[in-house]
Amino acid sequence: MNRSLVLVFAGLLVLLQYPLWFGKGGWLRAWDLDRQVEAQQKSNDGLKRRNAGLEAEVKDLKNGLEAIEERARFELGMVKDNEVFFQILEAPSGAQAVGPSAAPAPKGAGK
Repeated sequence: MNRSLVLVFAGLLVLLQYPLWFGKGGWLRAWDLDRQVEAQQKSNDGLKRRNAGLEAEVKDLKNGLEAIEERARFELGMVKDNEVFFQILEAPSGAQAVGPSAAPAPKGAGK
């Protein structure tokens, strides 16, 4: 009698504990949701920083001419009136420089 009563109570305890651990609102589900919330908060923080940067850029474009000028110069290749544009190209790593020192001397030079 005593042993069967212990087994009945142990069975009831297991039946009561199952939904607590594995049910729809159980501890494992709550732990998983908490982990998902933390990951989403990290993602949101990164997006907030990106949005703040974009907002500052939009504000600068609306209010300042310097940002508009910078974009026109670098993205569209525009120059101001009475301004001369110089582009300096670097020689490829294996190419020889062409100039007065590399040119062959004309015949009869140096006599």
